[in-house]
Amino acid sequence: MRVLALDSTTRAGSVALVEDDRIVEERSGDRSRTHAERLPMELLALVDAHELALGDVDLYAVASGPGSFTGLRIGIATVQGLALVHGRRIVAVPALEALALAASVAAAPGTLIAVWMDAHRRDVFAAAYRVRAAAPFSAARLEEVDSPRVDAPAALDRWGAVLPAAPAIFVGDGAELFDGGIRRGMPRACIVPAPLVAGTIGRMAVARASDAVHPAAVRPLYIRRPDAEIARDARP
Repeated sequence: MRVLALDSTTRAGSVALVEDDRIVEERSGDRSRTHAERLPMELLALVDAHELALGDVDLYAVASGPGSFTGLRIGIATVQGLALVHGRRIVAVPALEALALAASVAAAPGTLIAVWMDAHRRDVFAAAYRVRAAAPFSAARLEEVDSPRVDAPAALDRWGAVLPAAPAIFVGDGAELFDGGIRRGMPRACIVPAPLVAGTIGRMAVARASDAVHPAAVRPLYIRRPDAEIARDARP
């Protein structure tokens, strides 16, 4: 199975070509340009580099969020358009889960992984997972132990009350940004630099191909309400 995968949840994002259980190539996006300026060309360039056509792609995969509102909308719409034109289905993957899976590859079963993505405004998108003894990219690999949320890092001290132990691994650009607070509160935790995740998303799509949906059924996972909605509701 050949999968073309896209992550547009961050400024740079990434694209990947995956065949069965192998990442053929994974590329970071050009963070100096917006997603609107770069897509779909970054996907087309990747396919062309391997002397393939979009018709050779069996399945598409895309990060469903959370992340930048604009980046998510553009990324999902791009993949929807390509999949519709070529009659393919899409696996939509939560970005927090993809980051946790990327960090879990060498982790022992039972390891707790915390994911922090930079949500800006001094907030993070966060979730916590426990690694299980299952295939690396299968849906059974991770058990969600605290659901995705957006909050200030200090407010996530609540994990001391809801988790059975302190997370052993923190991953994501939010973890890097607020590493000082993590190290003060959990000095034994390992902070993993945010990896590219398009390759992980592609491998998750292979393992979860039975969950693929029609392009029109893909919906973004925002977690935080858009600023426009908040401003609208605040009007007298």
